[in-house]
Amino acid sequence: MPRPKTHYANCGDLNIAYQVFGDGPFDLLFAQGWLTNVEYAWESPDYARFLTKLGRMARVIFFDKRGTGMSDRDVGVATLEQRSEDINAVLDAVGSEKAVLFGVSEGGAMCSVFAATYPERVSHLILNGSRPKYVWTEDYPYGVKPEEVEPQIASFLENWGEPFALKDGAPSVADDPAVADWFASYLRFSASPRAAEQITRMNYQIDYRDILPIIQAPALVIHREHDLWCPIENARFIADNIPNAKLRVIPGNDHIVWYGDQDRLIAEIKEFVVGETSGASVDRALKTILFLDIVGSTDHLSTMGDERWKSILEQLDLNVGRRVSAFGGRRIKHTGDGYLLSFSGPTRAIEFAKTIGEDIDRLGLQCQIGIHTGECEMRGEDLSGLAVHIAARIMSEAAPQAIAASQTVKDLVVGSGLEFTSLGSRELKGVPGEWPLYQVAN
Repeated sequence: MPRPKTHYANCGDLNIAYQVFGDGPFDLLFAQGWLTNVEYAWESPDYARFLTKLGRMARVIFFDKRGTGMSDRDVGVATLEQRSEDINAVLDAVGSEKAVLFGVSEGGAMCSVFAATYPERVSHLILNGSRPKYVWTEDYPYGVKPEEVEPQIASFLENWGEPFALKDGAPSVADDPAVADWFASYLRFSASPRAAEQITRMNYQIDYRDILPIIQAPALVIHREHDLWCPIENARFIADNIPNAKLRVIPGNDHIVWYGDQDRLIAEIKEFVVGETSGASVDRALKTILFLDIVGSTDHLSTMGDERWKSILEQLDLNVGRRVSAFGGRRIKHTGDGYLLSFSGPTRAIEFAKTIGEDIDRLGLQCQIGIHTGECEMRGEDLSGLAVHIAARIMSEAAPQAIAASQTVKDLVVGSGLEFTSLGSRELKGVPGEWPLYQVAN
């Protein structure tokens, strides 16, 4: 296949590089892992052959996430929320209303978040060699031990420019000099050492386990049996936690997807997509819920009187409407002297919360804000479900002029630069168990 032309999609102020090729009956968006370059990928006979086979099966949408390859580079560290917005921008640019998402390694994280947030745009979700959490903890013993993180980063920085990872990432071709030479160049074309370090540090903080049960699209989890980079227990965890997901363990020990038995992997994808009907419901989706309430509104009313208080509330309503629109959110409804708002992701919700908090302070008022990300039921313009209830309870735990957030929110904004202080674990009325809560730092 001739190398496709690289185009650019606008995602806010950023340019996301993408290619479109193939003429199959469905759209397949291919989200690669770690470091990528859509131009130099075609210089590898193995990778070019893999992409060509995908193009015989589908119309393939192939892209570099922000910070890598042909996309804008100097963009800092992107959150999972921002990476999933890259998918949105590329799908819009190519006119794809609904696509199969094929997420490989780290690409599985952004695809999973996107599938939960935009179920109406995902017909099927396919994850290969992915992990929902990178670092070992007592409740997730399949990750990298914390004490191994720094030595691993130091090792690849010291050897940058060399094919340092092939013996574990693709054992079947690790001794091939041509493969080693191309792979070393591919990494250099994909990112600078500093960018590679930043992306790696962010990846070690990824934890999207809470998102998995919200995914509604038919899901296939493919994993090579003896993958050395990503132990098979990660695949089993993902398949067990996405409703009705299918797990396919295939022979081999290559983590890098275009090495090893390409035909078997692509056959699994084709059989799954052709044989499965999308069951994703547009009535449920991952949303970030924000509750805001004015502190001491009754006291303010008695002090100011009806007319003055009404004027203050009208100005607040104007500010909320303007700010929520600027941050891509939606006003669901008034809640007494407060608001129920929704956002596509937690970073935007927190940015809104900080800005509206300053507006409220200038009005001589204080507010409480609670934020949670979870599955919501959409009923016309209204939202309901446990996530809405949890966000309301989190708000009640917030101090005046403070933003309280759930663990899920904290996990999803990794890489944003936002900082949190722990509020400890709290019992939320009407919600089972104890919930770790955090306050967003100023």
